[in-house]
Amino acid sequence: MYDDQDLAKRTEELVEENRAVLDDQFAFRGAQYDAGLAMVHFPEGFGGLGGNRGQQAVIDGVLRSHGVKYDDLRINPIGIGMGAPTVLAYASDELKEKHLRRIFTGEDIWCQLFSEPTHGSDVAGIPSRAIKDGDEWIVNGQKVWTTLAHLSNFGMLLTRTDPDVPKHKGLSYFILDMHAPGVDVRPLYQMTGEAEFNEVFLTDVRIDDSLRLGDAGDGWRVAITTLMNERVALAGGPAPRGSGPIGDLVRMWEMRRDELDPLTRKIWRDRVTDIWIDAEIVRLTNARAKQSAVGGAPGPEGSVSKLASAELAKRIYEAVIELQGPSGMLHEPGYPLTRSSESMGTMSGRFLRSRANTIEGGTSEIMRNILGERVLGLPGDVRVDTKVPWNEIPK
Repeated sequence: MYDDQDLAKRTEELVEENRAVLDDQFAFRGAQYDAGLAMVHFPEGFGGLGGNRGQQAVIDGVLRSHGVKYDDLRINPIGIGMGAPTVLAYASDELKEKHLRRIFTGEDIWCQLFSEPTHGSDVAGIPSRAIKDGDEWIVNGQKVWTTLAHLSNFGMLLTRTDPDVPKHKGLSYFILDMHAPGVDVRPLYQMTGEAEFNEVFLTDVRIDDSLRLGDAGDGWRVAITTLMNERVALAGGPAPRGSGPIGDLVRMWEMRRDELDPLTRKIWRDRVTDIWIDAEIVRLTNARAKQSAVGGAPGPEGSVSKLASAELAKRIYEAVIELQGPSGMLHEPGYPLTRSSESMGTMSGRFLRSRANTIEGGTSEIMRNILGERVLGLPGDVRVDTKVPWNEIPK
């Protein structure tokens, strides 16, 4: 186990040895992976040093001090945040060697193929099917709300392989080549005018059995690993105090406060202060979640952080728009249809996008259920179909 001082020294050496390629994402991040400083909580040889997940902040801090500003959640958010921990936990060493380094460098973008048109929160009930054919599986179905599918090389696919058992026990989990024959990605334009989400149609797609993670029928357990890591990733890391969304609100307050009458200014000062305090609590909770998620196995703090961060983002950007006054009703880009995230550079775009935070990665309602049952020990929600074979559940 390396202490923080050792990690800082190793990171300094990494920068010095690779100054010639600091601006080359693939080369520098490849060197970072090889040095075990990519995902420090991963084992040696797979991008880490067997450390604590929270120690990654030490490495990131040194890199930022040298002007290295690669952001995992911008380079490959789903691959690094969710795919890599799942591959580490369930894949063969051959698949780990093939995928983990390229996930971290961003050479291979990944997406998550869980939700379907009829099943979002109830992912265990999905109807897409994979049928065994020798050493391959033939998959048919439709996925929806698939972030970055249009840019992805690989996807984490959850699908039904046995309809004759209860829904949680008939699922299997595969690595899908997003360029395989039969994979059709179509954009879904959202209210920001962008299409970062997609629907994916799978028609007689063949997947080799060697690309299955976990046992056949044990896909739900693998999916839980992905989902728990997703919630930590979506909540964000232990960012510097005052950064991120709360920084947008503070800057808007500083721009507008002198234009407000004295009474309104006092009311807004209290409101901004109240939100800032909540943001600091969430930031520290995120830091605790990262510290607790050692070895890539997050605890319930991830669900706490995800819920709190999503709801807070809505409050922050609602306040930002209100502070702007009448001009806050205008959406600057004019609703361009694009596959990129151009609107995130505007306050109105961030306000509109914040609505999705309470849906993606598990709705706020689902997060409250999880926390109520698994953390607080409250009685479980009514579930009448958990022991019924999937093909006998009314559709």
